[in-house]
Amino acid sequence: MAFFNRLLRVGAGLALGALAALPLGAAAQAAHAEYPGKPVRIVAPFPAGSGPDANARELAAGLTAALGQSFFVENRPGASNIIGTEVAARAPADGYTLYIGTTSSLSVVPHLYSRLPFNAERDFAPISLLGVLNTGLVATPGLPVKDARELIAQLKARPESVAAATQGPGSYSHLSAVWFNNAAGVRSNLVPYNSNSPYTDLLAGQVQLMFDGLPAAAGNIRAGKLKLLGITGKERHPSFPDVPTFAEQGLPDYAPIAWQGVLAPAGTPPAILAQLSAAMAKVCQSPELQKKWRDYGGELRCNTPAEFAAFIQADRAMWGQVVRAAGVKLD
Repeated sequence: MAFFNRLLRVGAGLALGALAALPLGAAAQAAHAEYPGKPVRIVAPFPAGSGPDANARELAAGLTAALGQSFFVENRPGASNIIGTEVAARAPADGYTLYIGTTSSLSVVPHLYSRLPFNAERDFAPISLLGVLNTGLVATPGLPVKDARELIAQLKARPESVAAATQGPGSYSHLSAVWFNNAAGVRSNLVPYNSNSPYTDLLAGQVQLMFDGLPAAAGNIRAGKLKLLGITGKERHPSFPDVPTFAEQGLPDYAPIAWQGVLAPAGTPPAILAQLSAAMAKVCQSPELQKKWRDYGGELRCNTPAEFAAFIQADRAMWGQVVRAAGVKLD
């Protein structure tokens, strides 16, 4: 009888424990089901008013419409995107801080610095790509070549006869130029602009070339103030159908692209990541946003967390090879 009474007490205790645990699980599920229950900040590691910032604000508006809660952009620029990236990496993993990752912050910067206050691979949970921007070889109209193939021929005949502007050592434009030179087996004169935009001098003909994502140059290309000698991509871009790809011009492995995507701090619940990824898919269905990205030489392109993680991993490895070939370290 004593044994039977002890068994009953143990059974009652286990039952009470199970009952006590049920509300906690239900509460956790309810918390995810009610997400987002308050405004969500999106940390952007670039300045307000910049092109990437405009894209981030369009994204915030799209997520607000898709999820019925306010999403807002918080700009944390500086130190080659490192400041904003650290802020996002150290934020609570509760779904109420998101982060706009870029080619620079997550694929390039980790190879330029030996020590960083974040780990680009371990500190973030990918949600979805937002879009990609093809890289263009932009030239002043006075340069007497019509495409990249003719430029390569000139540089092989007269090395460093053409000046290519960059936005400083380790910048996207610098690494893209070094990659081009190595792929084509040529030497151009690389001119760094560490603080001022090089476009003023490019338009004036003080420098002749620049490798860059197309949004900054698209308007001047259409106006005839600049010309486009080549563009990345497997196929010609619909906004620039007369411009041959680099692959068409004998450089099949020259493929720098700039991208933006949405991530959360590592440890964010998978249910929230899946909800945000589904909302991103709705954002990418916007005809207005699709047209905006297409007009300036890009492509709105969302994907799943697993697909985005694989994309970042491959892109980071590719840029690692470029940085090592360029011999650039910014420590």
